[in-house]
Amino acid sequence: MVLIFIFVKVKKEAFLYDLLVIGGGAAGFFAAIVAAEQKPGLKIAILEQGNEVLGKVKISGGGRCNVTHACFDVKDLIQYYPRGQKELQPIFYRFNCENTIEWFKEKGVKLKTENDGRVFPITDSSQTIINCFLAQIEKHQIKIIKQAKVLNITKAQNFTVHFNQDFLSAQKIIIATGSNTSIWKLLQNMGHSIVLPVPSLFTFNIKSELLKGLEGVSLHLVQLHLHTTKISSNGALLITHTGLSGPAILKLSAFAARILQEKNYQFKLEINWLNESIDTVISTLKQEKEIQARKQLGNFSFYNLPHRFWLKVLEVNGISSLKLVADISKNDIQNIAQILTKSILTVHSKNTNKDEFVTAGGVDLKEVNFKTMESKLFPNLYFAGEVLNIDAVTGGFNFQAAWTTGYIAACSIAENI
Repeated sequence: MVLIFIFVKVKKEAFLYDLLVIGGGAAGFFAAIVAAEQKPGLKIAILEQGNEVLGKVKISGGGRCNVTHACFDVKDLIQYYPRGQKELQPIFYRFNCENTIEWFKEKGVKLKTENDGRVFPITDSSQTIINCFLAQIEKHQIKIIKQAKVLNITKAQNFTVHFNQDFLSAQKIIIATGSNTSIWKLLQNMGHSIVLPVPSLFTFNIKSELLKGLEGVSLHLVQLHLHTTKISSNGALLITHTGLSGPAILKLSAFAARILQEKNYQFKLEINWLNESIDTVISTLKQEKEIQARKQLGNFSFYNLPHRFWLKVLEVNGISSLKLVADISKNDIQNIAQILTKSILTVHSKNTNKDEFVTAGGVDLKEVNFKTMESKLFPNLYFAGEVLNIDAVTGGFNFQAAWTTGYIAACSIAENI
């Protein structure tokens, strides 16, 4: 008797997940955990293309992780978002900064609010937030698959996500890949519109005699204006060895992101160092001329300006610091007031703020249902975080958008699975 063996190649049978989250960052982790909280027992996996998860959480806020901002009025909160204000407003009423603080508190993470409103873990370490997330992942038995570069997403009865030489299937998918150009390209090929990404938070490179030698000098409240536009910002400013940085600069860069990109990051910046009108400054200088007549200008404190900066203002105007306040001329007063309220500096390029790298651009918001964060083109496909055309100024606001969009997507999935 002859035995004949027939070998049949059996196609791999995909394990069906309830939810696959693509992207192992802040939005992806939060969405996965909330989905598991809302509906215990869900089979969930997170796909991360890198070697490590939560990379941006780790480096954000100088390694301290600025988890949110103590801004509890939604109408005030949306003002910090150059793109996405209209869409975020209704969902911020469902999950906002107060809810974020409460969520972490329930997990045993103690937070603190600093004077400028930024909220950090009391440990001043981003590892506290990472440990919190990892503990929740373990608690809810959520699988993490690293080095999983997603190549394609197909849809039949369920979704199939192809990555490396493998694939996984799921009923629902959340895409939370941040500013990942390959995922944007994939979504574009599927039919979604992608708003061209441009840098959003960056500092300005400036060569100016007024700034020379003033590295490290900070001013608490300045007014900035992008020359020939209506775009302005105010806040603290820091002089660096390459130009200008600080909250006021980052805010302006965010709200003017597309205009500045069109200008190839070469433009004129108008600065009011005192946030006062020129007439007020002239009047104050005239008063001080009488009150502090016998003082030398070099020992004179004007508007509590940093001493090094005040000496530089005198220097660029050709006024001796040894001159008595009583001896300053009408022309001196006019020139000082002009520089302090209407300095025009030329920006020649930008620097990326590495700790808070954010991109303006992403999935077109018109193609997303913000009541659920579900794609209007593909049912059961959801979005969270910076993969969307949403971005904010620095201060914990980008993380808040990640938590909120992740929460909305997770709740919608839990309710409809």
